[in-house]
Amino acid sequence: MRIAVIGASTNRNKYGNKALRAYQKRGHEVFAVNPNAREVEGLPAYARVTDIPGGPLDRALLYVPPQIGLRVLDDCAAKGVAEVWVNPGAESEELFQRAQELGLKTVYACAILDIGDSPHAL
Repeated sequence: MRIAVIGASTNRNKYGNKALRAYQKRGHEVFAVNPNAREVEGLPAYARVTDIPGGPLDRALLYVPPQIGLRVLDDCAAKGVAEVWVNPGAESEELFQRAQELGLKTVYACAILDIGDSPHAL
């Protein structure tokens, strides 16, 4: 799968970094999205989802505050993201409403647990 980690962090204790490593470990093609970083875990960091090369993405994982997540939804729709995973702490009613307006499928769950990893083990 092609996965964008929105809020990918250079801090290995942050969930945005743990998710990137977990999906990478499972062999997924992972893209770090962080406008304030040049690279994360050896991968180039993209300022926006729409800056990621290639076609559509299978998943975008949100590890950002709700107000930032709300702003990236339009980019997710433009990039053709199949699923937007809203991790705990990234959710808001407004975000879910906007995602629905854009026709984005949202999943409200821990994306790390979904692939069989424990965030605490990373």
